[in-house]
Amino acid sequence: MAFDGIVTKSIVSELNQFLIGGKINKVFEPNKNEIILGIYNNGKNYALNCTINVDDYRINLTTNSKPNPLNAPNFCMLLRKHLIGGRIKAISMHQLERIVIIDLECYNELNDLIIKKLIIELMGKHSNIILLNDKNIIIDSLRHLDISGNSTRDILPAHPYEFPEITKIDFLSLTDFDDFLSHTNNLTDLDNGISNTFNGISKMFVQSILEENHIENIVNQENLRKVYNYIVMCLNQTVYLKNFHKDYSITINKPVVDDNTTASSMTLDSSTPYLNFFIDDFYIKKEQKSDFINYRNTVLKLVEGTLKKITKKLKNINAKLLECEDKDKFQLYGELITANMYKYKNFENDYIEVENYYNNNELIKIPVNKNLSPSINAKNYYKKYNKLKNALEIVNKQKIETISELDYIETIIFSLDSATNLTDIDEIYSEIKENDLFFSKKNTTAPNVKSTKLKNKNKKLDTEYTPIEYKIDDYTFLVGKNNKQNDYLSTKVLKSYDMWFHTKDIHGSHGVLLTNKTTPSIDVIIKCAQIVAYYSKARLSSNVPVDYTLGKYVKKPSSSKPGFVIYTSNSTVNVNPKA
Repeated sequence: MAFDGIVTKSIVSELNQFLIGGKINKVFEPNKNEIILGIYNNGKNYALNCTINVDDYRINLTTNSKPNPLNAPNFCMLLRKHLIGGRIKAISMHQLERIVIIDLECYNELNDLIIKKLIIELMGKHSNIILLNDKNIIIDSLRHLDISGNSTRDILPAHPYEFPEITKIDFLSLTDFDDFLSHTNNLTDLDNGISNTFNGISKMFVQSILEENHIENIVNQENLRKVYNYIVMCLNQTVYLKNFHKDYSITINKPVVDDNTTASSMTLDSSTPYLNFFIDDFYIKKEQKSDFINYRNTVLKLVEGTLKKITKKLKNINAKLLECEDKDKFQLYGELITANMYKYKNFENDYIEVENYYNNNELIKIPVNKNLSPSINAKNYYKKYNKLKNALEIVNKQKIETISELDYIETIIFSLDSATNLTDIDEIYSEIKENDLFFSKKNTTAPNVKSTKLKNKNKKLDTEYTPIEYKIDDYTFLVGKNNKQNDYLSTKVLKSYDMWFHTKDIHGSHGVLLTNKTTPSIDVIIKCAQIVAYYSKARLSSNVPVDYTLGKYVKKPSSSKPGFVIYTSNSTVNVNPKA
């Protein structure tokens, strides 16, 4: 979706309907690219979101809450000083550019009523939010720009404000279709040609006009007239807005505006700013998707780095085990040198040939150090044998532990692949932070990743877990989405009379069937097994084995990793995965 001049004009039109006369009572800066103004007007609270992120720049009313920093940034404090208590007198835009001007009636230090302006420039990487005084002098801006830094203007405190240079033709200045036609003589196509000639009209918007009205991308008078008429209708907001929301369903949150979250409470009725809410929902979902992908990739990178390190460790262990296989050979060399020591006072060569009385007295070559005596050569071989013998025992234990670590990391990767929202990633990252496996002892600081955890430290962790819940006949079936949730289900929720499910020898979720001391039918058991198979690495397989047993047979060993349990007295059923 392109946030172009057409969309901006429609947004501004709705803002004029709802915010004129409104009083600014709150100012927030959730992040370095966003300002949210809390506005009270006609008995309702509104939240005006101004975002200058390079990918998601926009201005719109919002009902979605966002966390705020504990300490307000400098620009936020400046806006609070100048704007709180001010009233909105007018909201306009510069020509058809994505530049919104909010005129605010405020009082100065002498208690004189003056007009200040808040300029929101929505121009990709050049976007900015600028506060002007009554003489159009810049008080401050969210981003400071100057000509020496390759900017076309100086956006600095105490400098006069100038609109950016406009090189395209202002569509709003056109008098009629003939005037429009006179500027289209050199066009080769409609979408690129119109968007490159007239300001505020994006290529994507023209393409949507062509698609909706079945117009070929060919420049002729008939097609130009159709496009021109459609743009005029959109600018008049008659057909455009009516068609825009006729099939659109809006879900509105109603959080309370306070110092930690920013949002407004509003009821959806005939006077609702549909376009603002559509923009709000569209970009919030886009932000959430982007945050989710970035957060998951950051955590996945950390996990894969650990996986690479542990895999290399296992490779070294296997190499050491291969070396330990020769330990008996070194013992044999020591014994044979000792048995033939009477033949040699010194060694003349780098090897000796002696009879191997363990193998029908066949001759065997033994490497030796001719600079050392026979007894020291024998002693060195015995030493090497004992060293490898002791190493074998230690390395075998290390291999078991390393394989267990690799298996655990695979469960983390499976959980990340199965995660569907930021809360899921939060729980996985919380688990990782508690495990020394992922952080070296020298550097125990976790990487800087975006977390959505609530700041209420007194809140019990158990209440934060939200396993997937199914209703099967009269039973409730719960499925964990990660190791933490699996532990929660298997140690906190599971009762001795409940039933526990897990795919056999396959990474996957734990399932708990709350039986309420009744005996479920085999049909219920099969449905539970199908769900557990679906939430496992065998989701795309068929005939997946699933173990199930009573809760009293499920135990979690002390100091074991999250998600690890042992169970007995189980039965197995083969099912096809199905949620």
